[in-house]
Amino acid sequence: MLPLPGFLIMASNIAQHMNIAVASETVAVPVPGLGWSLAFPLMLFYLLCNVVTQYICISSVYVLTTECASLTVTLVVTLRKFVSLLFSIVYFRNPFTLSHWVGTILVFFGTVLFANVINQLKDAYAARAQRQLESSTKDKLKTG
Repeated sequence: MLPLPGFLIMASNIAQHMNIAVASETVAVPVPGLGWSLAFPLMLFYLLCNVVTQYICISSVYVLTTECASLTVTLVVTLRKFVSLLFSIVYFRNPFTLSHWVGTILVFFGTVLFANVINQLKDAYAARAQRQLESSTKDKLKTG
């Protein structure tokens, strides 16, 4: 509630864009079983969808915060934003610049370092080598 008075500074701009949203193309959706349809401006539907998805996202982050460490939450939120950025680039056909590549590399390596993938790969390789050594030793004992 604390930042809400700050929106008074932009009240005229918000009112102008609300008028634009209300004046947008109207979409009628038939209500099954009642025989009538519900008509509403398309931009207000988009706004409603945005608010609902933001609510789901924020509430999911709160649940994740109770279940995981703060570093994990930060990583998950960063990856979500990264995927959102990639979706935006593909969907809106925006150029993928050098800055995007640098950011992609940083996010990728940050995720790999945080997930401790390098040590997990080393451990898996060592376990595989140990199994192969044990298997070859057993084969030699059987034949010898």
